[in-house]
Amino acid sequence: MSRRLSSALFGVLLACAGWLGSGHALAQQPTTAPEKAGVVTLVFAGDIVLDDVAGAMIARGDDPFGGFSHFFKNADIRIGNLECVVATTGSAGDKNYTFRAHPRTLPVLRRHFDALALANNHSGDYGREAFDEMLSLLPAAGLQYFGGGRNLKEAHTPLILERKGLRIALLGYNEFMPRSFEADFDAPGSAWSEDEQVVADIRAARTVHRADLVIPVMHWGWENEPAANTRQRQLARLMVEAGADAVIGGHPHVTQDTEQYRGKPLIYSVGNFVMKETDNDNQRRAWVLRLRMDRQGVQAFDTRAVLKQHS
Repeated sequence: MSRRLSSALFGVLLACAGWLGSGHALAQQPTTAPEKAGVVTLVFAGDIVLDDVAGAMIARGDDPFGGFSHFFKNADIRIGNLECVVATTGSAGDKNYTFRAHPRTLPVLRRHFDALALANNHSGDYGREAFDEMLSLLPAAGLQYFGGGRNLKEAHTPLILERKGLRIALLGYNEFMPRSFEADFDAPGSAWSEDEQVVADIRAARTVHRADLVIPVMHWGWENEPAANTRQRQLARLMVEAGADAVIGGHPHVTQDTEQYRGKPLIYSVGNFVMKETDNDNQRRAWVLRLRMDRQGVQAFDTRAVLKQHS
């Protein structure tokens, strides 16, 4: 029987509803096998916005991630997509929605996460000045990042995390406008997805940065679509052909289908994680993804359900 953990989150997405299915085994590896030395678990949570209700919760001493604290704590690597800028500077861009969280949210993020993906369509909402401020605030709080940087080269440089003798490379890319958030050769911003550059980055992660495993995290696809589109599928296969061991996606605000290509898992969208603005039931159901990896790649993955409580 599933177990639901709920709290008064005033419409913020975050409630645990037990395991979603029994997981997916790759290369005949059962998800329930005891973890031996050299097996690394990576947990990925979807879109995180901390500028509204969640930010107010943190300001008064509450923790919007508390329902998943045990799940995160037991992982070797904990990753989330930070779908807002964390800064005190900058001006809101000309967009329907702009998100800027206060730096007071960072210690709570650090409690649960090791690194954050910055390649998305909201990390630049308050301009390059605010983005640049965030690039200083994150490491000062003990948080690493990928998919963004102070220039184009840094934005496309993988984050290398070493766990249990494995070097794991994380790359992040945005495919959703505005492209004006993209890093330039001498200006901060996020990494934009260009096929040739993505392939080159994945190959360099292995040859230059000596990664054992390479995982691109994508911000792509159409909102509210339950199935990945042709572009997502084609690019995911291209990334695997270039050497990616798994592909993890988000942005559609809903979960999308998953598949395997050449034995590698393609998780097209895990959906929202902490986000106030939702407008349909599908946006209120999401996953937290867990990968089990060794030197041969991803051996198994499973997902934990996230349900939003109505306001």
